[in-house]
Parts: sequence; structure tokens; C-alpha cells
Amino acid sequence: MHDIKLIRENPDLFDAGLARRGVEPMAGAILALDTARRAVATRMQEAQGQRNEASKAIGAAMGKGDKAEAERLKAEVAGLKDILPALEQEERELTVNLNDALARYPNLPVAEVPEGEDEAGNVEVARWGSPREFAFQPREHADLGPALGLDFETGALISGARFTFLRGQMARLQRALAQFMLDTQTAANGYTECAPPLLVKDEAVFGTGQLPKFAEDLFKTTDGRWLIPTAEVSLTNAVQGQILTEAQLPLRMTALTPCFRSEAGAAGRDTRGYIRQHQFDKVELVTICAPDQSDAEHAKMTAAAEGILQALNLPYRKVLLCAGDMGFTARITYDLEVWLPGQGAYREISSISNCGDFQARRMNARFRPEGQKGTEFVHTLNGSGLAVGRTLVAVLENYQQDDGSVTVPEALCPYMGGLTSLTPAA
Repeated sequence: MHDIKLIRENPDLFDAGLARRGVEPMAGAILALDTARRAVATRMQEAQGQRNEASKAIGAAMGKGDKAEAERLKAEVAGLKDILPALEQEERELTVNLNDALARYPNLPVAEVPEGEDEAGNVEVARWGSPREFAFQPREHADLGPALGLDFETGALISGARFTFLRGQMARLQRALAQFMLDTQTAANGYTECAPPLLVKDEAVFGTGQLPKFAEDLFKTTDGRWLIPTAEVSLTNAVQGQILTEAQLPLRMTALTPCFRSEAGAAGRDTRGYIRQHQFDKVELVTICAPDQSDAEHAKMTAAAEGILQALNLPYRKVLLCAGDMGFTARITYDLEVWLPGQGAYREISSISNCGDFQARRMNARFRPEGQKGTEFVHTLNGSGLAVGRTLVAVLENYQQDDGSVTVPEALCPYMGGLTSLTPAA
């Protein structure tokens, strides 16, 4: 949600930020709502003041025996009492309309975010690792995986398209990846492990920006709750409506959860294989911090995600997203794209975003700086550390052997119960 004070002070800057996002200028319309709301609020305050003064004057007139004046004042009070409910209703409606407008438009990109309308405008800033040279033609995971326990047919039989059933050694590898990620983010990177709810209320998905614009991408239950599309929703909303102390910040949280997405906006994309699923596991990273901490926390979170790929010796590149390709709530985002030799391409495996105070305003999450009476909105950050299924795909493709087996990365061996490779079923 945007800060109306900043729009009042810098309407041109606000419109310029929206333009970078491909959104038409809206400062004028928002300020018109703001002006109307403030005018009604002023009229309401004036009417309340007149009513109070007239009420006091009635007693004085009665004390003087001036019945005529007292009756006139009573009529004035009665008239004001009739006016006030209408003004209050108008003020409420204008406030709702203004807040809706402030919540409707995406976060503004910071200066270092490159220009661009879509992924073609993203800028590669670094690469790590060298793609392996194969003595054979590497296969895609969708061709390699079924013999190893990646069962697409049973998943589709039970649940339909974009669901997968993992068996035996494949299920063990996925569990090992998730446990390795969670252990690394807690023990090495200082994130606190959490086990949050998977079902959340409207206020939670509004707070992190999925509602109202992206409702079609979510699954809703019959009792009105939402299945989380990512643990970002549950973890970030842990501070919803709170006033934290400065000493509590930064709060760094991580969780391994299933995630649920309808993929309504991805029709026809990655329909083959394990890349894009309706249900998938992810280790999420969330940080709540003071504004002067958020840039450093963004760098820390990005490094935490990169560290998983490096430990697994998976080549990747780091990409700074352009203004037109960032998520709705982000003001700056780095994507990590892992090398998939079967596809011969880098594919996204993590997005790490700094949202500034955009989500905090929607959640009304604040902190009180030390030595100050007033409060400020916190900053929120989120990222994948990592998406477990996509990491599984990367391991299968990068560690595959000519005979169809897959070597277990060294970092995962302690989690595999002595299993050092996945071997095709006889």
C-alpha cells in the first residue's frame, strides 16, 4: 500500500514510478479522493464542534431564563445531529475508496532497478559455477525421472494435471533437499525455524499483496480461508497489527511448507515435468526489519539462497529484475536461475525481494525506534531458500549419469541414509 503523504508531496515522482511499471498516471485521481475525504472530515469536525458549542449554550440560555434562545439552540443541535450521520457515512465511503486506490497499484521500483517491460529487460549481474560437460546427451528430468520414482501418471490420476507422486529414493531425495535447506538457513544463516498455518484469512493474503488482484492464482476453501501460495503469507503476517521494539529487529524467519497455486496466469507453460506444480514444497525466508536495515538484509537473504546452490555445486546466475517484471509488492528483486543441462537453459529457482514498507502498510505493522515516542512502518523482505521441487529437478539434470542413474550431491549424503545414487528401477 502506498503512503498518501508521499503522493501529496511528490505526485510526479509517484506517477513516474508507476510509468516504469507500465501503469498510467494515477496521482491526480488519488489526490482528488484524498481532497474530497479531507474536506468531508473537516466539515464533520466543524459540525461536531458547532453541536458541542450549541449544547453548552443551551444550558447557559436556560440559566438566564432565555427560553427563546434555548429553543433556537435546540433546533440547531437537532439539525446538526441530522447532518452528522450523512457526513460520517460519506467520510467512511471516501476513506474506503482512497484505501482501495492506495492498495490497487504496485510498489514503486527503486532507482537501481533497470527499465524494461518484461523478462527481456532483466540484467544478469553475476554467474557462479561452470556447466558440466557431458560425454553423452543429457536428458530432461521429465524423461529421466520416471524410472527413478518421479511418477507423473499417478499424480495426474489422483489429482489431475500439475500434480506428481514421488516414490522411494525420489521421495527420500526431496526430503533430504528440504531438510538440508532448512538446517542451513537456521544453523548457518540465523533464520528462526517456524511451522506456520497453511490456511489463512483474507486479511493475511491482503497484507502480503495477493488480494484482491491475484485471487484467481489462489485456492480458496469452502469456509472462506485461503491455502497459502507461499509461506511468505504466514510468516510476514506474524507481525500483522503489531508495534515492535527496535531491539526486536531484524526478525529473520524460515519455514518449510507445502505451497498451493492455481497457476491461472500460467496456462500452457511448463505443463511437462516437475517445474510448475499446483502443490510444491519450498523453504521460505522472511525478514522484518527497520528501514535502515533492509538493504543489508536483502543482500544477506540473497547470499543465503545462493549458498544452497553453491553447496550443491549447481551452476546459476543472479539476475536483477527490470521494473516491468517484478512482483506486485517488490521494490527490488534478484532472481537466481539454475542451469538445467537437459533444457540447455537457466531457469528461475528463487526470487528474493525487498518490499520496503509496502506490505507493512497493508498489515499495519510498525516498530518504535529507540528513544522516540512515535512509530514507523517496518520493512519486509522475502525469498526462496529454495524451491525444493525445482532444486530436485536441477540435481537430477546436473548429476545424471549415462546409465540413467543420478549421483547424490555430497552435501546431501548425510541425509540419504547411506544412499549415494538413485538408480533406475529394473
